[in-house]
Amino acid sequence: MTKTNDLWLLVRLVATYVGAVIGAGFASGQEILQFFILYGYQGLLGTALASILFAYLGALVLYLSVKLRAGSYQEVLNYLMGSWAGRFMDILSLFMLAGGLGVMLAGSGAVVEEYLGISRWIGIGISLGIVITVIFHGLQGLLTINVILVPVKLLGVCLIASLALAYHGLPEQLVIVPSQGIGGHWWGSSILYVSFNMVVPLAVLASMGRYTTKKIAIYAGILGGLALGGAVTLVTLAGLAFYPAVTEYEVPMLYLASQVSVYLRPLFALLIWLAILTTAVANAHGFASRLAPTSGRWYRIYGIAVCLLVLPLTSLNFSSLVKSVYPLFGYAGLVMLTALLVVPVGKSLRR
Repeated sequence: MTKTNDLWLLVRLVATYVGAVIGAGFASGQEILQFFILYGYQGLLGTALASILFAYLGALVLYLSVKLRAGSYQEVLNYLMGSWAGRFMDILSLFMLAGGLGVMLAGSGAVVEEYLGISRWIGIGISLGIVITVIFHGLQGLLTINVILVPVKLLGVCLIASLALAYHGLPEQLVIVPSQGIGGHWWGSSILYVSFNMVVPLAVLASMGRYTTKKIAIYAGILGGLALGGAVTLVTLAGLAFYPAVTEYEVPMLYLASQVSVYLRPLFALLIWLAILTTAVANAHGFASRLAPTSGRWYRIYGIAVCLLVLPLTSLNFSSLVKSVYPLFGYAGLVMLTALLVVPVGKSLRR
């Protein structure tokens, strides 16, 4: 490959990694509130730890996928956990990816209904059509849509946070609050946040092993992780600037946007919808790429089939789906995070 092609592939891999993590919970600010802002300025220590973990784990997953010439996450799971445990996690991951896709489609309907005042089924239908179109174009479709949409939503979130900081400024005194966030301690909360958010990226990034090199894979993981960490830190700072008022809102980013200008509300609605859409695409790709090669007919069949099979889930309440499906992501994420941190080091020491 030429240097131009290498750079283009690097950009697409970084965008795909970031797009798999930044979902509705991140864009709304609720994840950042629960995992970081509620710890006051200690939460910034958590964002630093999360940045390091995202960079290391992203690079490691992509490196392993290239090393194993993986076409799906199954090869990586078997390497990390062995055949029996890897098979169990493989099946669980398939159910979680399908469930996550259903949650995202339901969320797309909830956003257009709440923020735009139109039928939720229009939002679901548009999102479903885009996801199916991307799946129809295989891996190139996934990489292309992420290059287009991920910078928009990442820059949008950072813009709102930056404007909020510029408008209010940081408080003169450090915000010190009791440890009331998830995890009971800033470092525990940070680890849980990363483990929670590595399930979908593992499924997506592990399918890239046959299409890149180790060097590009490592750079993409590090850059993507640092971009995620930077965005988390910026939103945390903006939340601390408006602490404790920001803790009273279900959608903290909407509150921050409204403090700057009422005209930011449509932009925020678009950001939430884009975050949901790219996560839905990542879930559908992770599911289909596990069952068939990304360039084949069966990949398209499985991808379209799972989109249609999860449609009954979209008739359920979005918040209820999040509460019932997302805990599975957290538990599975902790298992995979432990395996990612321990197994490669152990194997290197034995060699």
